[in-house]
Amino acid sequence: MTNLAVMGLEAAVLAVALALLLLDLWLPAEQKRTLGYAAAAALGLILLASFAITLPESRTAFGGMYVLDDLALFFKRLFLLTAVLVLMMSVEFADQLTSGVAEYFALVLVALAGMMFAASANDFTLLFVAIELITVTFYILTSFQRHRLQSLEAGLKYLILGGVSSAFLVYGIALVFGASGTLNFTRLAHAPTVVAHSRLLGLGLLFVFAGLGFKIAAVPFQVWAPDVYQGSPVPTTAFLAVGSKAAGFVLLLRVLHLAAPALTLAAWGKFLMVTSGVTILYGNLCAIPQRNFKRLMGYSSIANAGYLLLGVAVMTAAGSSAILYYLSGYLFSVLGAFTVVCLALRTAEAEDIEGLGGLHQRSPLLAATLTLAMISLAGVPPLAGFFGKFLLLKSVVSRAGQVPGLAWLLGVALLGIVVSLYYYFGVIRAIYWGAAPADAAAIPLSRPTRWTLYTCIAGMLWLGIFPNALVNLAEQAVRPLRF
Repeated sequence: MTNLAVMGLEAAVLAVALALLLLDLWLPAEQKRTLGYAAAAALGLILLASFAITLPESRTAFGGMYVLDDLALFFKRLFLLTAVLVLMMSVEFADQLTSGVAEYFALVLVALAGMMFAASANDFTLLFVAIELITVTFYILTSFQRHRLQSLEAGLKYLILGGVSSAFLVYGIALVFGASGTLNFTRLAHAPTVVAHSRLLGLGLLFVFAGLGFKIAAVPFQVWAPDVYQGSPVPTTAFLAVGSKAAGFVLLLRVLHLAAPALTLAAWGKFLMVTSGVTILYGNLCAIPQRNFKRLMGYSSIANAGYLLLGVAVMTAAGSSAILYYLSGYLFSVLGAFTVVCLALRTAEAEDIEGLGGLHQRSPLLAATLTLAMISLAGVPPLAGFFGKFLLLKSVVSRAGQVPGLAWLLGVALLGIVVSLYYYFGVIRAIYWGAAPADAAAIPLSRPTRWTLYTCIAGMLWLGIFPNALVNLAEQAVRPLRF
């Protein structure tokens, strides 16, 4: 099978991005918003087409650099669904962009292509290219509102810190190559024992982890998240919170469990446990005083990175499949919340949580969606967030008697969940018991927006009440990994 046929999903996404830019040349300005709907529909068709792909065995391209297996396919579908919902949100946000609406939609698709390449990375070269494609695109997306000082500041901070993370990544990859003589994950995993336990290789992988830690917003690489989340356009923030984080985790799983499983099992357990615990505590404690909703979600994103690292720290198939399930539920919760914010808090000056006061009177559907999203993120049954946290904690409990320190990490995770109830339910309190703004009025909702909200609600409820189907898919997806 040719290389292009194997990477057909990415090629289709990039073709849609180019088509948007060409159509933009002929469409009048007042009709350019419809390109967002067209792009979302095209991605929906690509998503449906992905279910026609059968994988009796993994397929590779470019000399084994690119791999299409069950893990890659799971994340590609997750990224496609995320991009569809982000594009629907972007259409509603388009009137806040002074220019370049079609370019914004196209950049979302380019970032999506980078995420899909990341899902199939089986070589450090493709890992770096995918990460840079995602990051460079987000440099533009975060500062797209050039008339807003906050947006420009967010783009500059993301640019500087993203450049630092890229430097860590490049240096780490250079050390890995110097120690092993290869950049391919499969060949590295079968390297001689002397190479597999090389200190130089371990140092290189540590620098690679630093580069990926920036993408997932894990401590101590989290400093960019609150400021960038607050200053970026709402759809960009939503895409960062879900797509970029998921891309970081699929790469982390591939590096740890495909490139150097023997090294990571021997030496990285305590390091990952400490990173997870500190990230959980930092994100939850710093979220408590926040009054800006997007900034609060930035710290929430850090805390959720800590929870996801629980599944990495236990280094089992159960932990990795729990990560996949958690990210799927997180998708619906976060995108549902940001869709509400996109409509209810229309300006940067009105992004404080108090601006949600009386939302249940202005739009019952928006109030219900945001309430369910906060409940899901807090881990309250019967929503998707509860079962995701349950699976992660279950994977920790199953190993707590065998691995010293996991019992303490379990206690930290439970403490973080209890702390998070305060600030998540603070948002719900503002919705139903907060004073409505003086200029508050009913919020009209278009039919596509209603369907977006219904999709997020259905996803949170279905994954929480009927989790078995997704759990089975997640367990199948992690089979290519080595534990």
